[in-house]
Amino acid sequence: MRLLVVTAVTAEEESVARGLGCLLEDSGTRPVPGGRLRRLDRPGAPSGGLPPGLRSADLLAAGVGPAAAAAGAAAALTGAALAGEPYGLVISAGIGGGFVPTASVGSVVVADVIVAADLGAETAEGFTPVTELGFGTVEHRPPEALSRAAAQAVGAVYAPVLTVSTVTGTAGRAAALAARHPRAAAEAMEGFGVAEAAAAHRTAVLEIRAISNPVGPRDRANWQIGRALTELADAFGKLVPVLDTLDALDTLDAPDALDALDAWEARTR
Repeated sequence: MRLLVVTAVTAEEESVARGLGCLLEDSGTRPVPGGRLRRLDRPGAPSGGLPPGLRSADLLAAGVGPAAAAAGAAAALTGAALAGEPYGLVISAGIGGGFVPTASVGSVVVADVIVAADLGAETAEGFTPVTELGFGTVEHRPPEALSRAAAQAVGAVYAPVLTVSTVTGTAGRAAALAARHPRAAAEAMEGFGVAEAAAAHRTAVLEIRAISNPVGPRDRANWQIGRALTELADAFGKLVPVLDTLDALDTLDAPDALDALDAWEARTR
């Protein structure tokens, strides 16, 4: 299986690369419209066909926000498809804000649903999502078996991650988001954009966030970005065994992902 991981910035990309480094080795960069892909390859993996397990990963720091994330992910997905080497899975990854007490600083969240939290209209009655206006979608659901297996392997909170175009900086907005999305664990800026691109290519998607700060009043001095980046790297290291059980897109919706994870844990005890 070939993997695409989309982050906002290079520091997040570096953390993902450190985590995947227990299985894959850096093999340089490749151009993509508007940026470049960092390729990690499995040593000794054959160049032809799709051998079992994780064969390679391309990492893309696409920029901040859902539009940049969607554009970057779409460019990478299209290029891979045209080259005859489509991705089996796309992961939106990085740091984000956590809704306390569900996700505290230093924890990791794996999304069971990726939500566009501010895509809609402000009305006299409050916020109305775009779907209630008769357009589009505001949710993407990762394959349940795979996302649950990922959360189990990482030791992550398994709950919705909200995508916003404006980071929450007040208690009032945090409360409003929590009221509209009471199960939400995290807020970030790219997941829904990546999920839209993945859906257009009929490719499975995950979102993984390491929490650097609480959602609420903006207090940059107390953000723990370094800690969150370390947790992100650790999460991808723990995720490798799950990714290595996936042979092709057909397996992503099957319960075999959880069974394979249990078997791997039994072998390594």
